Amino acid sequence: MEKELLEKRKQAVYELMCNDMYVPMKIKELAILMNVPREDRPDLEEVLNALMAEGKIELSKRGKYSKAEGIFLVGTFTGNIRGFGFVTVEGETEDIFIPETQVNGALHGDTVQVVLSTGKVAEGKRKEGTIVKILARGTVQVVGTFQKSKNFGFVVPDNAKFGQDIFVPLERSKGAVDGHKVVVELTDYGKKNRKPEGKVVEIIGHINDPGTDIMSIVKGYDLPVEFPEKVLKQADNVAKPVSTADMAGRMDVRDWQMVTIDGEDAKDLDDAITITKEGDKYRLGVHIADVTNYVQEKSALDVEALERGTSVYLVDRVIPMLPHTLSNGICSLNAGEDRLALSCIMLIDKKGNVVDHKIAETVVRVDRRMSYTSVKKILIDHDETEIAEYKELVPMFELMQELAAILREKRKKRGSIDFDFPETKIILDKQGKPIEIKPYERNVATKIIEDFMLIANETVAQDYFWQELPFVYRTHDTPDPEKIQKLSMFINNFGYTIKNGQDEIHPKELQKLLCKIEDTPEEALISRLTLRSMKQAKYTVTSTGHFGLATQYYCHFTSPIRRYPDLQIHRIIKENLRGKLNQKRIEHYDKILPDVASHSSEMERRADEAERETEKLKKVEYMEKHIGETYEGVISSITAWGIYVELPNTIEGMIHVTNLTDDYYHYEEETYEMVGEATGKRYKLGQKLKVVVDNADKFMRTIDFVLPEKEE
Repeated sequence: MEKELLEKRKQAVYELMCNDMYVPMKIKELAILMNVPREDRPDLEEVLNALMAEGKIELSKRGKYSKAEGIFLVGTFTGNIRGFGFVTVEGETEDIFIPETQVNGALHGDTVQVVLSTGKVAEGKRKEGTIVKILARGTVQVVGTFQKSKNFGFVVPDNAKFGQDIFVPLERSKGAVDGHKVVVELTDYGKKNRKPEGKVVEIIGHINDPGTDIMSIVKGYDLPVEFPEKVLKQADNVAKPVSTADMAGRMDVRDWQMVTIDGEDAKDLDDAITITKEGDKYRLGVHIADVTNYVQEKSALDVEALERGTSVYLVDRVIPMLPHTLSNGICSLNAGEDRLALSCIMLIDKKGNVVDHKIAETVVRVDRRMSYTSVKKILIDHDETEIAEYKELVPMFELMQELAAILREKRKKRGSIDFDFPETKIILDKQGKPIEIKPYERNVATKIIEDFMLIANETVAQDYFWQELPFVYRTHDTPDPEKIQKLSMFINNFGYTIKNGQDEIHPKELQKLLCKIEDTPEEALISRLTLRSMKQAKYTVTSTGHFGLATQYYCHFTSPIRRYPDLQIHRIIKENLRGKLNQKRIEHYDKILPDVASHSSEMERRADEAERETEKLKKVEYMEKHIGETYEGVISSITAWGIYVELPNTIEGMIHVTNLTDDYYHYEEETYEMVGEATGKRYKLGQKLKVVVDNADKFMRTIDFVLPEKEE
């Protein structure tokens, strides 16, 4: 039905149901009342379904339609192990809380219709609702641990949000035994007093086998592991050494002094740097592997790369976006080998302004493969052995340090926000067991590369924005005013203020705040709350700006081996450079890019979540060996149910409120404090605290701390 006609009919039906004389009726009765012929009944059904989706009307258990009494919304249900859940509705700033008694058979991931509870919502409290209809099931397969009984089995899901065990008849268990990690396919979603039912479709391995724990997470997030045979064959076929024909028409920069700088264990080296000084200006070249030369649009390789969206970096393995033949081979800028690249060559003045630039298809040859550690030894430690080893490159590294400092200062002046939270480095033994966990510190070399990649990404984005061509940008929206208002009220407790405009805040205000709190006891706390008040970056086809970097133009250009948006824009850039971006191709990109951007954002979120889950798992496993030991940490978060404490090695655990036994404590939401009723004792964010490891639960992926006895 045409949109205009549908809207008219919806209006007519809704007005009818709003009439005081209207009584609930079935579709057949409604059709008779409205003189709708039998052959047009499907159209009436479409109208009724559209009104239900909008929450304007409801359908009773007896199949009768009437005006909805409450406010109906449609969203995605997120379950909780305790039985309750939340519904996320697009456009709503906060999730809707669903009490356990109002879940009505919904499972984690389902698309549901929810009616908001009537009555005034208390300030600071979430809206509550009842699930009235399950519109679509969100889960088909579940990963969990098989447990066998005499006549049947059941699977305890790894994802605690799923909330229910799955009944498995023995004849559908594929021979699984107690402790097997399995993938179970749901055959029945169950009812109020009946568990969901399923069949085992894959046995991952036994819970005690090395690697099974991580593989369970891989399967749980539906991450693709093996490449299809067709994709591997294609990768082998295209991964041929660079020939003279390949170099034709390209800018040859093989005689430029060039290095890659990466971590010691990196294998996919997709960016190389050149730098010289011309008078008082710097000529910086950021040379990126020309992956699109090998991954043609709509080829099996391209379809697979788009589906994956990104490489996934788990604690014990990398799940690459492209086969290793490409990512570690012909697309890796290995020292001493001719490689094809797409280069952004920038002329930058002493204030950090890009006064001229050129984007070109190039042929490169890297002189040396450098590590972050080596460059740090040269620039910071002035290590004589290292300086002697790379003697001819030392002036280049000094020039890099000089320019990177200028670029960083320019970003700082315009308000770019730098959250310097340490990432986690987890070292495993051959059995996959964690033997050391520590912060992964950024050093001078990692920052230099970061600065150069940022300026290349900005330059490319700005160039294509002004050319008004189809493109994929990396955008980061301005935070919600309500969240900034909450942050502003909270930091007032510490004597800090931020200037908040009528509608939106400038990133410089948050940057100034982060500078003010540097090296104060509340630094970690306010930094985290500031980060939480901000939105997630995403891929879009319009350049709406990047709030965190305080720039109007930004894209991802520098990692086509591991991110599909980079690969996509390389293809557009090359077509443009070759004069092939005609109207037909522009229309083609206008059509496909919104889906590419949306899918890439989704795949990035999936990868981030899987990476976090594997880290959490290994942290819990590590702490299992340290139960009873005392550590000093910092309070990183406080909730109504407990105090979270982060240790210097980045591991976080919780002191449950019931384990604060020296008083009855309650949570003060306005100040994020836990306060003792009788003693007035206060626990604050950022406060240092000694804790004892009490428990580590691998299944729930939680670590419990208690206070040492003398602290009580």
